[in-house]
Amino acid sequence: MTQEKFTFLRHDMDKDTTISTSLEEAISKVSGSTNEIEPLDAFTVNPTLEIIGGEGKLDFFLVFRHPETNEIEARRATPEELIALKVISGDLDPVEASEEAGCKPGIIDRAIWSAVESGVIFAPRPRLVREPFTYPEGAYTEGLLATRVFSLQWHITQVCDLHCKHCYDRSDRVPLTLERAQFVLEDLRSFCHKSGVRGHVCFSGGNPFLHPDFVEIYRLASDMGFMTSILGNPVPRHWVEEIIEIQMPNYYQVSLEGLAATNDSIRGEGHFDRTLKFLALLNELGVESSVMLTLTSMNIHEVLPLGRVLDDYTESFTFNRLSAVGEGARLALPSKAEFLDFLSKYVDSYHEIRCLYYKDNLLNPILYERGEEPFDGCTGFGCGAAFNFVALLSDGEVHACRKFPSLLGNIFEGGLEEIYFSNLARRFRSRPLECRSCVLSPSCGGCLASSMTFNRDIFKERDPFCPFGDKD
Repeated sequence: MTQEKFTFLRHDMDKDTTISTSLEEAISKVSGSTNEIEPLDAFTVNPTLEIIGGEGKLDFFLVFRHPETNEIEARRATPEELIALKVISGDLDPVEASEEAGCKPGIIDRAIWSAVESGVIFAPRPRLVREPFTYPEGAYTEGLLATRVFSLQWHITQVCDLHCKHCYDRSDRVPLTLERAQFVLEDLRSFCHKSGVRGHVCFSGGNPFLHPDFVEIYRLASDMGFMTSILGNPVPRHWVEEIIEIQMPNYYQVSLEGLAATNDSIRGEGHFDRTLKFLALLNELGVESSVMLTLTSMNIHEVLPLGRVLDDYTESFTFNRLSAVGEGARLALPSKAEFLDFLSKYVDSYHEIRCLYYKDNLLNPILYERGEEPFDGCTGFGCGAAFNFVALLSDGEVHACRKFPSLLGNIFEGGLEEIYFSNLARRFRSRPLECRSCVLSPSCGGCLASSMTFNRDIFKERDPFCPFGDKD
């Protein structure tokens, strides 16, 4: 802690000399301590933490060694940190603590994860880890073998106000009831709590806003402390304002498939202009936006021009390759040579077009061949199918990835924990055999949906578009 910060803190407390003296003693004590402890199976208070104040004093001050920077911090405690410390140090059940305090469980959970972020609380070692196998020498694995956040991509309805030419699934499914939605969220909360991870619910469809109970389901997710986001279509302003009032989404993702003519031929007349206006609305409301494009042979040459347009509308624009399932089977992917040439141009334009975002795992071989450090891959862990996310459909089907049929089980029959730790789920997240000897395997793994499109064995063969492969 710098002398300037220390002086500022002393000014905060100059009316209470007892606290000032205690602060100096606490800093001296923490200076000689270490926060290195064996990984635990439960949330734990930072062992270096000293708390100053209480007993009638209005403020509490915290002195501790931060686990990441290893530097000493001394500052006033936030209300969230005090809540977390009370629950964790008292070994209280968060749900029971919320009932006693007369608040929603989400308030307790958010406080605990906020305290983890600030370094006051240590999170348990996560149970969601990559299946063990030997990575080649030089493989970049740091931060890629275990996840702290688990995302449920929840397709709560099949109902949609669009009929896109590449839609993966227009089938009829059993509608999701509010009662079953409550079950899902409680099961997800239990799974995340046992696994030492934070839960993120990504609402999708169809159009999630067209579910008759969407607002109430969104409220339930917020009440349970989950991060929330939306994959959807442009909707009226008051619909967005209603969910913001409940909880600001982490992001709202919409889709465009090229410039106006190409996009509207796929998503419907006028969709392009409506989407740009909606992106401007999200910006006005303070909602972080992103734009996704499904890459085909028809729109590959419009990606970068569209990126230049979107620079004025969003912070994030990227693409997924077409998965030729459902109605998408009528469209075509570019050739391998054309795709790899496009990836090279995409990397060239990355710093020129501000909103471009790296997502496709096969950008990593391009970066590697240029001597640049790889990024963390499609979901932050290369292919994250059945690892840091699963897709849940309205009838309870759980899939490793929504882009292709990858059924793992049904949440109403087995629950997430049983499904996630099944042998089948392990196979999906273990990388194809041909990828395991690759130095980029932890941050890549290709795209299973792409392999399936070309009738490859997704558990053995690499992505057919991989530049390291010997198959065209």
